[in-house]
Amino acid sequence: MASKLVKKILIATDGSEYTKNAVDYGIDMAKNTGAKLYAIYVVDTAAFASIPMDAAWESMYELLKQEGDEATKYVADRAEPEGLEVDRLTVEGHPGEEIIKHAEKNQVSLIVMGTLGKSGLDRFLLGSVAEKVVRNSKIPVLVVRGKKS
Repeated sequence: MASKLVKKILIATDGSEYTKNAVDYGIDMAKNTGAKLYAIYVVDTAAFASIPMDAAWESMYELLKQEGDEATKYVADRAEPEGLEVDRLTVEGHPGEEIIKHAEKNQVSLIVMGTLGKSGLDRFLLGSVAEKVVRNSKIPVLVVRGKKS
């Protein structure tokens, strides 16, 4: 059943356990609406702005890119058994800004994200990335709580 409202869904992931529930929601919505699926991971380069470019930074950057590839692959692997393809994207920048920018550029109908955040402080609140996206996006945002361990 194709939806007139939801044609493209962007699943934002940081690869953490907290986003897995959101991935499931996004895939289920795409399956039920016939929407095209995108998965995005943002390497937060703002976190490295004060660190000089050296071998340690390059190594950390490569690890984060690898984490992004694994996070978006997880979305694709979960979608495949449902007969869905996923356009995977790993980008650099501030996560909230990049998620919104990509969603607007691709005329996404819905952003699905978990209470993203790997630090204790982010988990205490909604999540600084999720909060920024909810407050600034012109596109509807579905924020899904992670499953309790």
